[in-house]
Amino acid sequence: MYEKELKFMLEAARQARDVILKYYNDGFHVEIKDDNSPVTEADKKSDALIRQILAPEFPTYGFLTEEVEDDLSRLEKEFVFIVDPVDGTKDFVARDDMFTTNIALSRNGEIVVGVVSIPAANEYYYAVRGEGSYKIDANGNVKKIHVNDKTENLTCLTSCFHENAKGEEVRARHKDKITTVQKYGSSIKVCRIAEGLAEIHYRFGGGTKEWDTAAIQIILEEAGGLFIKFDKTRITYNKKDVYNHDGYIAINRIENFLI
Repeated sequence: MYEKELKFMLEAARQARDVILKYYNDGFHVEIKDDNSPVTEADKKSDALIRQILAPEFPTYGFLTEEVEDDLSRLEKEFVFIVDPVDGTKDFVARDDMFTTNIALSRNGEIVVGVVSIPAANEYYYAVRGEGSYKIDANGNVKKIHVNDKTENLTCLTSCFHENAKGEEVRARHKDKITTVQKYGSSIKVCRIAEGLAEIHYRFGGGTKEWDTAAIQIILEEAGGLFIKFDKTRITYNKKDVYNHDGYIAINRIENFLI
């Protein structure tokens, strides 16, 4: 199920990578949007390309993307692509290689396919509801991934640009269990948990939107982990208000719900 959607979502991510890396390597101009976040030509051009690839193949599907004004017509659609062409634009601008492209497919508010690419590494993560999570490495090798089962000596992944005092407070309270803290950009944090390379990532506050979390949620869930709000409920998608106001925690096991 969703074989065609996955095929074209991966192809869109691959072609977007070429566009993104062209600007990354050759230079770009940074603009500041109304919400005080940066945007570059790479964001805009790759967003347009992803839509150009997906829309003709799935003409009845809606779109929610970071770089195109939302006319809310998507709310009437059963299927909606949710896209962040460059997740971690601050990482892109800082040239730290830790930015991603996120493409997800929602069906009636539930994510059923998710793709995350790491352009600088030429790596891809993907998941289909009920079929597990996978990683494609730079050589094109595909492997199924799964969270680890650790409940002690945990590694917590924090953001390069969005960490706050609440996160520091929680980690300090659980320093008997959280023994390592590492910084990673964008969606890479949750993909590493899905791959079994870390156990916890917190995001306090309402700074993220649906396109930041849709693809990584299904990748982590299909890898056996949990991606939940702090009341232990799951995030749903294609809502009128696209902000994730309540924040979230990404963990390998429910035993590590440490707040």
